[in-house]
Amino acid sequence: MTIEKILAKLVSFPVLGGESNLNIIHWIKEYIESFGVDTHLVPNEEGNKASLHCRIGPAVDGGVILSGHTDVVPVAGQKWETDPFTLIDKGDGKLYGRGSCDMKGFVACCLAVLPEMIKADLKKPIYFAFSYDEEIGCLAGTELANTIKNFYKETPKYAIIGEPSLMEPIVGQKGIYILETYVSGSEGHSSRIKQEVSAIHESMRLILWLENKMNQLIADKQFDDRFHPPHSTIHIGQVSGGIAPNIIADKAHFYWDLRTVPMDDVYEIVAEFEAYCRERESELKKVFPDFSIKTIENHPSVPHLDTKDDADVVNLIKNICGKSKLNTVAYASEAGQFANEGFQSVICGPGSIAQAHRANEFIAKEQLEKGIEMIEKLVQELSSETFK
Repeated sequence: MTIEKILAKLVSFPVLGGESNLNIIHWIKEYIESFGVDTHLVPNEEGNKASLHCRIGPAVDGGVILSGHTDVVPVAGQKWETDPFTLIDKGDGKLYGRGSCDMKGFVACCLAVLPEMIKADLKKPIYFAFSYDEEIGCLAGTELANTIKNFYKETPKYAIIGEPSLMEPIVGQKGIYILETYVSGSEGHSSRIKQEVSAIHESMRLILWLENKMNQLIADKQFDDRFHPPHSTIHIGQVSGGIAPNIIADKAHFYWDLRTVPMDDVYEIVAEFEAYCRERESELKKVFPDFSIKTIENHPSVPHLDTKDDADVVNLIKNICGKSKLNTVAYASEAGQFANEGFQSVICGPGSIAQAHRANEFIAKEQLEKGIEMIEKLVQELSSETFK
C-alpha cells in the first residue's frame, strides 16, 4: 500500500482519546502480520483498548523504538470543510483529515517503510510502539514503554517519538500535571460572611497561592532558556461554585495545570500547595468543623523530556532527519515516559504542531515524504556493521 492509502485507512478510524481503539489497532496488527512479523498487544484492564508493539530485525541489544499514538482529539464544534475522518486531497500538496498530522502521519510512515525493513539486513532491530489515550493524558505510554523493556530478552537503546515537529529534532519538553481542587465550606446568608466559611473565598486564596508560587519560581530565576516561556507555569483553567449572589457558597472547585521545566519538581510544588491547604483547613475548622480542601489528579503527571545534547540518540536523529539544530516543545508527549524507562529519547516527526487539534487539520505531502526518508535512513543506519 502507498503511504497515502495507509494514512487514509488510519484516518478513517474515528478513535477519540478515551474511546476504544481496538478497530484501528487490530487493522494495524493485521497489516504488520501480513508481512510475517509477530505483534503483541498490551490491553487495558477492561479489554476495550490496547497498545501494540513488535520487533523487526535481530534480537540484539541497541535497537530503536518508533513510537506513535492511535487516538485523536474531538471534532465536535469545529468548522470542518470536509469529513474529518475521510482523508481529502485538495490538490494543494496537503492531505486533510483528523489525525493526519497528529500523529497518524508518522504511524503511516512506519507502516509504509515496513517492507523495506523486512528486506534489509538489519544489524540492530526496529520496534513499533503504538499506544492509546495519549490525547487525554498519555495514559498508556508508561505501561507500553515498560512492557517493551521487560518483554524482549534484548534491550532497545533509543526511542523516536514521531510527534509533529516539521522533522526537526526535539530534545526537551515540559512536564504536565492537571489537577482538580474541591473546597467544602458552609452555606448561609451572605450577610454572615464572617460567621460562615465561603468555599469561593477560600478557592480564591488557593488560586492566589498558586499564582504567587509561579511568580516565586520566576523571581528565583528557575529558568531554562530552551523553552518559551523559559519557566514553569501554573494555570487555572476552570472555576465553579455557588448558587446565588446572596448565598455563601458551600462548594467550589477549580481545575489547574502545572507545566514544568526539567529543573523543577512537580511533586514538590504540589506538596507545598497541599501543606498550605492543611494550614487553611486547620484555621477554618475553628469556624466550621467540616471545612475541607481536597485535590485529586485529573490525569497522572506526564514527565518532562530532557535529553542531553551529547547523547548518542542526538547524533542518530541528526544523521537521519538531516537537521542539526536541536529544539524543545511546550506540548506534552510520551517521550518523557520512554526516557524514564531508560531509552534515550527524542521527538521527531512529520507535520506541524500548528495544524494539530484544529479544524481542517492537514499534513503536507512533502512532510510525509521526509518522514519516510528519515525512517529509510534509519534502516540504512541499523544495517551498518558500525552502528552503535
